Amino acid sequence: MKRRTLLSLAAALSCGTGFARAAQGKELRVVTTHLPPLVMENDDQHPGALRELLSELCKRVQMSLKLEFVPWKRALFLATSMPETAIFPVTRLLDRETKFRWLAPLYEEHYMFLAARNGKFDIQHPEDMKARRITLLRGAAQAAILQELGYRNIIEANSIEEVHRYLLKGMADAAFGEQHIIQSSLQSRSAQKDFHLSAPVRSTTAWLAGSLDFDDATVQLFQHAKAAMDADGTTRRILGKYNLA
Repeated sequence: MKRRTLLSLAAALSCGTGFARAAQGKELRVVTTHLPPLVMENDDQHPGALRELLSELCKRVQMSLKLEFVPWKRALFLATSMPETAIFPVTRLLDRETKFRWLAPLYEEHYMFLAARNGKFDIQHPEDMKARRITLLRGAAQAAILQELGYRNIIEANSIEEVHRYLLKGMADAAFGEQHIIQSSLQSRSAQKDFHLSAPVRSTTAWLAGSLDFDDATVQLFQHAKAAMDADGTTRRILGKYNLA
């Protein structure tokens, strides 16, 4: 029994080593956008929790990281039209299931509404506000979530900064987005007192995803590496640095 167990373990390690050897030295092209505190574009000292997770993943699979920042809708286009291109953080929804190879789960997202305290959107009863104008990031999964919940008056913005501007100028009655991204946006503008947040409306998982030409061996390699990061506490440590654990 013990001999069989050792042989099985050796085979598994050999398999994993084979995957790593195949990937070693390759460059991983990843597209994303500026989404503080999850992904920061111009701050190498504090690059964001998910960017740090991605860097650690690449080290463990022995691939170099080529990171490109573009508007989110273009990031989605590149990851679904260009070869060997990954993207993060992508919300895994049913209508996206066959559009990507799902490489590694990164983070549990919690979506909520944000509205001005003196505005027309009743943050305590968002289910009664379905006729109000809701702004969100262009191309984001939140649009599908809102439509599923019955919201139809959706205004897309090109950036988090534009979402906030739409609210301030009265072009939207509320915003809908990920909890920590919204809170970071308010803190950066010292605007916490001017807005209030709803309770979480929907929770999902954000992933590192790849174009459809990523093979099964690469998918397994990333998933095994992320599972090891979860098991040894690396994931919790990195998320904890940003108060996301």
